[in-house]
Amino acid sequence: MNAGFIGIGRYTPEKIVTNADLEKVMDTSDEWIRTRTGIEERRIADDSIDTSDMAFFAAEKALIDSGISADELDMILVATVTPDQPFPSIACMLQEKLGATKAAAMDISAACAGFMYGVVTAKQFIETGAYKNVLVIGVEKLSKVTDWNDRNTAVLFGDGAGAAVIGPVSEGRGILSFELGADGTGGKHLYQDEYIIMNGREVFKFAVRQMGESSLNVLEKAGLSKEDVDFLIPHQANIRIMEASRERLDLPVEKMSKTVHKYGNTSAASIPISLVEEVEAGKIKDDDLIVMVGFGGGLTWGAIALRWGR
Repeated sequence: MNAGFIGIGRYTPEKIVTNADLEKVMDTSDEWIRTRTGIEERRIADDSIDTSDMAFFAAEKALIDSGISADELDMILVATVTPDQPFPSIACMLQEKLGATKAAAMDISAACAGFMYGVVTAKQFIETGAYKNVLVIGVEKLSKVTDWNDRNTAVLFGDGAGAAVIGPVSEGRGILSFELGADGTGGKHLYQDEYIIMNGREVFKFAVRQMGESSLNVLEKAGLSKEDVDFLIPHQANIRIMEASRERLDLPVEKMSKTVHKYGNTSAASIPISLVEEVEAGKIKDDDLIVMVGFGGGLTWGAIALRWGR
């Protein structure tokens, strides 16, 4: 039984904060932000919308797209480092909101690689036959842990949610291979005290190396080559890191998802938000080979080679 994506959905808050808006409140400039990160604007959730709300909005859309109802879900996995509170989990809150009474529920903490961890976890339950339908969500309200006086981090982050229903798909499609990893010795380079603290130089070096290596590794595990890749969806952290990943795969610019300019770094939500955007734009079609790859605090990383379609 092959596990793959049978429904997807996303939510991004209405409020847009541009680089010009940030220029008014901190010592930065639109040019400085764009040239170093590729970010032009980001979405920020207001005080009335928390992480669980964004997860719910994205989940509803993914369920509609999948054609299954909430009571058919066997499990809910939510990747986030910005829950409403330490417990109950966002997944349990979502189970109640959706009415998914049969679903087991838990959160996953792997920062920006969290969605990859969630999808790979779902794959195991489905391919063993234990479960049939697993809802995986990457969601963050990073604005509530961002120090808006720190220009090095405040310009980077945004809020949002992306969701996917993972279930059985036809032969030859679905998740072909994966890689998950962690290096706890690098945790000191990216962490949350009260706010997000980041050693940008060290994180950049790690990300450029790991994103490229992981992408190549999942292709090798699937018995495929760089020439087989139709589309790359990298974690939308920084355009220079993303470009380095694209170049490792020898892909043309039009074969890499780029949403960082509109949403900034939405951590665990960035890959599923980008996936929905590219599918809706017609850039991803049935039987396309997609590589998804992300990295995050921990330090963590994850990559998937996926044959698109149900």
